[in-house]
Amino acid sequence: QVQLQESGGGSVQAGGSLRLSCAASGRTYGPICMGWFRQGPGKAREGVAAVDSDGSSGYLDSVKGRFTISLENAKPIVSLRMNNLQREDTAMYYCAVHMGTCTWWQQRYLAAREYNYWGQGTQVTVSS
Repeated sequence: QVQLQESGGGSVQAGGSLRLSCAASGRTYGPICMGWFRQGPGKAREGVAAVDSDGSSGYLDSVKGRFTISLENAKPIVSLRMNNLQREDTAMYYCAVHMGTCTWWQQRYLAAREYNYWGQGTQVTVSS
């Protein structure tokens, strides 16, 4: 079992920045892929970014150049630095972990079904 705890959400004006963090505990040994997902009001959950213990990362097209994901392998803790936030980024953000390296083929790292464990979520609200 793996437990995930997110932190760092909040409210910010458009153009602002936030940093989300997610600490994993439990059976986290071996290669892992950690990702961030979000679900906005009335929208389906979508993958935002992922990083694995090999250091590779990938992003949803709409956040490329604005969001940066990073992983501290020792703990492990995955962070998501979000710059130039826009109203459409408003959502509940969830951390998730896949036991193994990320599947980069056909952007499967952005698919929720690839992940085994999920956090409870942290709210990000962007106002204009």
